Amino acid sequence: MDCDMVTAEVCKEADVGDGELWEVMVAGHPVLLVRNKKEFSALGSKCPHYGAPLSKGVLRGERLRCPWHGACFNIKTGDIEEYPSLDCLPCFKVTVEDGKVFVTAKKKDLESSVRMKDTSKRCLLNRDTMLLLGGGVAALLCAETLRQEGFTGRIIMATKEKHVPYDKSKLSKEMNLKPEDIYLRKPEFLDAEGIEFQTEKEAVSVDFQKQKVHFMDGSSQKYNQLLIATGSHSSPLKVPGADLQNVCTLQTPEDSSKILELATGKNLVIVGASFVGMEVAAFLSDKAGTVSVVEKKEFPFQNALGPQVGGVAMKMLQNKGVKFYMKKELSELKGKDGKVTEAFLASGEKLPADVVVVGIGVYPNSAFLKGTSIARDDKGAILVDLHMQTNIPNVFAAGDVVSFPVALLNGDRSSIHHQQVAEAHGHIAALNMLKKEKALHTVPFYWTTMLGKSIRYAGCGKGYTDTVVKGSLEQQKFLIFYIRDGFVTAAASLNCDPMVSLIAEVLCSGKQISKEEAE
Repeated sequence: MDCDMVTAEVCKEADVGDGELWEVMVAGHPVLLVRNKKEFSALGSKCPHYGAPLSKGVLRGERLRCPWHGACFNIKTGDIEEYPSLDCLPCFKVTVEDGKVFVTAKKKDLESSVRMKDTSKRCLLNRDTMLLLGGGVAALLCAETLRQEGFTGRIIMATKEKHVPYDKSKLSKEMNLKPEDIYLRKPEFLDAEGIEFQTEKEAVSVDFQKQKVHFMDGSSQKYNQLLIATGSHSSPLKVPGADLQNVCTLQTPEDSSKILELATGKNLVIVGASFVGMEVAAFLSDKAGTVSVVEKKEFPFQNALGPQVGGVAMKMLQNKGVKFYMKKELSELKGKDGKVTEAFLASGEKLPADVVVVGIGVYPNSAFLKGTSIARDDKGAILVDLHMQTNIPNVFAAGDVVSFPVALLNGDRSSIHHQQVAEAHGHIAALNMLKKEKALHTVPFYWTTMLGKSIRYAGCGKGYTDTVVKGSLEQQKFLIFYIRDGFVTAAASLNCDPMVSLIAEVLCSGKQISKEEAE
């Protein structure tokens, strides 16, 4: 027998019931054992995304969903079926003899718990060029999917960013990390895949007739097919003094470390109790001298998660000394020697401010398309169909820059700025660039982390009119359903895993959950 292989008896056949997920040990490494319709499968036990224990996940048919952030894997193949994980799970051989269950695996597969999909190599004879504008996850997933699906032509990713694609969700959650710590793929990986990654390369115009993009540095690039995945940028603050030094938005790793450095031991004012604002407030609550949050609405996250969940988050941060100025507006910033020192509210209150972080929403990065025939909405978001196709042949768009039809909104268009949605968009765009005719089918899933606690959310609750709360908001252990037209369109939870993953699976299957069932 191959000395790299190891076989271990892991349990008795009768021990494992149908639909059960077991974590077993093989040569000192945890392995996930799954029984589905009497058949056994064995896979890596940790989600490749952030290492969640998949034995606590949700199994539906042959699909296993991670309990933390909603990534899905096929239990037969280990292949990824839903993001945010980029990688697949290793699969191991299972045999049953005399009522005993054995798992056989390669030692190196047991050690890694991650498997990369096979990809095609670049072939110089293939002159087709796929040009992907943007350096985020939508463009990355598009590039990787093109290679996984057999495309051998040229793939160029051009971005105004300085870095290879990184985990943007960590910028506000873990502000003490170096850029390299949050890279999703290393430069060597992109090189090996034959993906040309061009940094500090900003598109300034597109000639759709000639299939050519012009860049800020004066260069241009022709394409056969184009993906626009340029993301979004922070809405600017429009008050006197907004141009003072140390008034910051959070968009890059450099912004994140600059804010951490400026705020440590100093007076921090955050404008906007959005996901970014609240996560920054939480992270800096024990590092800044004072933290003040100014927000027009009555509760944090009011639009996205509603007053009940917003109220819980607010209490969590108030207990850490964060001060909230709700239903208040910033009217002016004043400074000394060009640097901000004070924030004035319309109510007349004055807050000390050595650094101001602005998180009051985002706009799509699509100004370079002005004057072209590409269809955009009134905010500038590019309109796409479920194939990520724009109104222009051979031009696709994905991620924060688009507005797309959302099944949970009865097909109405929306822009959804979540990592998992952008990844799904990039994947689907690639399949349709290759004429595979695949429509988007995903349930949006995201999370916000504050003080070591994660609120998870699945679905699309836009326009909800009612909620059903299970558990206790006060004890910070709850599941909340968002209801529209009598049916659940989204759910959020705190300390109730894997409930949101379970609801995501139900919504994904197309089954409707009525308000009565939720209750």
